[in-house]
Amino acid sequence: MKLAQFVKLALAATIGMSVATGVLAQAKPNPKWPTNLTLGTASVGGTYFVYGQVWASLVNEKIGTNISTQQTQGPNQNIILTDSKQVDFGMTTMGVALQAWEGKGDWTKGKKFSNIRAMFPMYDTPFHFITLEKSGIKSVKELAGKRSGVGPRAGTCGTYFPLFFKALGIDTTIRNGQASDMASNLQDGLIDAFPFCAGVPIAAYSELETTNKVRFFTFTDDEIKRIKAALPELSDSLIPKGTYKQQTEDHKTIGLYNFAIANKDVADDLVYAVVKAVLENNPQMVKGHAAAKETLTENWNRNGFLPFHPGAIRYFREKGITVPKHLIPPEYKG
Repeated sequence: MKLAQFVKLALAATIGMSVATGVLAQAKPNPKWPTNLTLGTASVGGTYFVYGQVWASLVNEKIGTNISTQQTQGPNQNIILTDSKQVDFGMTTMGVALQAWEGKGDWTKGKKFSNIRAMFPMYDTPFHFITLEKSGIKSVKELAGKRSGVGPRAGTCGTYFPLFFKALGIDTTIRNGQASDMASNLQDGLIDAFPFCAGVPIAAYSELETTNKVRFFTFTDDEIKRIKAALPELSDSLIPKGTYKQQTEDHKTIGLYNFAIANKDVADDLVYAVVKAVLENNPQMVKGHAAAKETLTENWNRNGFLPFHPGAIRYFREKGITVPKHLIPPEYKG
């Protein structure tokens, strides 16, 4: 399983979306906007890597911007880079965003990341598990004493799975790395299971099941209850049967919603145009990645704490949405 395969997959998604939309002539950008903009995504093999290229390509086509994507370790690093203006846009799960906003996650080292603003809802990130059938592993508790590859250390999965195992009292050896590397390691017997989290279907999981007999498994009801008691920002989630060819039943699990974010200093009219382009072209987004079926205006309320960017607030108000006062940032001028 090579890096080139996943790059090819991501490029095919964005090219396919352009073909499906008739390859319209790119719009002319506002001359006041920056010539080049950057979006932080995540590791190869995860959903952010593909989804980020899909929405950057769509926005570039619709409003004439030149947004390029930058591979990162995921939400934690996206927040750090966006907060410090090293990138203009990023993507994050709201659990990691809450840690950043409050400065309470270990990775924050007590720093509150107050320069990030929410733009638009993306999709739910469910946590789930895959192993090779020959491993014999059928449950989360059987990961005790085993090797679990959970993705990049600074990603949502790398942040949360260790917390899950701690809450459940499961002593498993954690391995970190890109999603594509975790998939290769599982196939090569270097790890016993590949717990991960991303919008489904996960490219690395789909690739694994094309060449291997695999088993998907999930948490028990009691395990979900115990984890949610320890980490209340989590919500119930479901991975429907058939999401993967070898997944034969629904998997109840836990999840976190994802939002696109921007630095607070990105121009209001630019963010407004980005949000409008993404939320008003959902069919094109879905053609790029199935997870975008949840990238809908009505899911704006899956954000309960992070202030929206003024440009996003303008769009939501045009749609008749009253954004609560606690989600309006101090720089908003009405």
